Amino acid sequence: MELNGRTTLQLPEGTQPLQINWRYATVLTAVHLLAALAFLPRYFSWLGVACLAVGYLLFGMFGITIGYHRLLTHKSFRCPKAVEYTLAVLGICCLQESPTRWVAIHRLHHRHADRQPDPHSPLARAIWGYAGWLFVINRDHWCFANYTRQARDLMRQPFYAFVEKYLIALWIYILHSMLFFAFGWTVGWYTSNDSTEALRMGMSVLIWGVFARTVLILHVVWSVNAFGHLCGYRNYETADNSKNHWLLAALSYGDGWHNNHHASQRCAAHGHKAWEVDISYIAICLLERLHLAYDVVHPVTLGDSESY
Repeated sequence: MELNGRTTLQLPEGTQPLQINWRYATVLTAVHLLAALAFLPRYFSWLGVACLAVGYLLFGMFGITIGYHRLLTHKSFRCPKAVEYTLAVLGICCLQESPTRWVAIHRLHHRHADRQPDPHSPLARAIWGYAGWLFVINRDHWCFANYTRQARDLMRQPFYAFVEKYLIALWIYILHSMLFFAFGWTVGWYTSNDSTEALRMGMSVLIWGVFARTVLILHVVWSVNAFGHLCGYRNYETADNSKNHWLLAALSYGDGWHNNHHASQRCAAHGHKAWEVDISYIAICLLERLHLAYDVVHPVTLGDSESY
C-alpha cells in the first residue's frame, strides 16, 4: 500500500463475495428522494429552512460529532447518563444506524485505518470510502456477534442493548419525523386557520427539517470519511493517510481536522493549531463549565500513545 499517493487497496475481506445491502440501499434511496421534494416551491418555507439550520447544529454536532463520535466511540469525555442518552438519541435521529453499530464501525476504521480491513478507506476507491461501502454487506460489521464485539462497553448497558435488540433506532427516527410534522402543522394551523396550509407547512417542516437535514448530515459525514483521507495537509506522520481540511472541519463542526484526530484519537479537541477552529470542542468545554461533562480529555491531559 502506498500512502500519500495513489493505491489499489483491496476491499475488506468481509465484503467478499459482494452482496448488495438492500436494507441500506432502500432506506438511503428513499430518504434522498424525499429530500429532493425540497426543490418543489410548494414545500418551501422559512420555517422549514430554520428547522434545517437548527437541526443541522442540534443533531449533526451534538448527535453525531459530539455524541456518537467523541463521547461514545472515543471516550473523550464523560457525562451524566441522562445527557449521554440524550446525545445518543440525537445521533439516532440522523439515520446513521444505532449507536452500537456506528461505534463498532468507527472503531474498526481506527484500528485498521487505510489498510484492507478498514470498513471505508477511500484508498480502495474514492466512491467506496464515500458511500459505496454502505451498499455492500460487510460481515465484519453486519453480523450481530461481530460488530457488538467492537462495542462491548455499550452493549453492557441496558439502554443500548434495548435499542439494538428491538430495532428501536428506526422507530426513534420515525417518531421524531412525526414530531417535526406535527410542529409544522400546528404552526401552519395557528397562523392560517386553514387545514390545507397547515398540511403544507407540516410537509415543509418534515421535508426540510428532517429529510433534507438528514441527507446533508449524511453527506458531510461521508465526506469526512473519504476526503479526510485524500485532501488536505498533515500535522502528524500517522500510519494512515488522514489529512486536515478547513472546509471539512467547518462543515463537520471540527471533525475535518482528521489527521489531528487520528494522531490523538481520545483527545476531545480535534483542532490543534490556533487557526484550526473546533466548534465541537468549544461546545464540550461549555458542557464542562455547566457540569454536564467531566473527565474531558483536553490536549494537555492526553499522552501521545493514548487511543481507543
